[in-house]
Amino acid sequence: QVQLVESGGGSVQAGGSLRLSCAASGGTYAVACMAWFHQAPGKERIGVARINIRTFSTRYSDSVKGRFTISHDSSKNTVYLEMNSLKPEDAAMYYCAASTSATFCSLLSAEYIYWGQGTQVTVSS
Repeated sequence: QVQLVESGGGSVQAGGSLRLSCAASGGTYAVACMAWFHQAPGKERIGVARINIRTFSTRYSDSVKGRFTISHDSSKNTVYLEMNSLKPEDAAMYYCAASTSATFCSLLSAEYIYWGQGTQVTVSS
């Protein structure tokens, strides 16, 4: 069992930056892929970035490409999401997710079996 705890959310003005963290504990040896999703009220959960923690390959949604950066610190079992040039449409609850599959490591929520509780990001215009 893997536990994920997110932190770093908050309120910023448009154009600002935030850094989210997700600390993993438990059976982290089995984790192969980690991702960040966001979900606005009344909308579906959407993948924004993922990282294969064995190869360090990354993938981003078109909406955040060039503004967000996902990274992983294996010594801390922590994945980060650096968010720059934030826009009001980035405002949402952000969730960290983990998968034990390196083959299926995409931005699809169905591929992830471990989820954090989420951290709120608010962006004012």
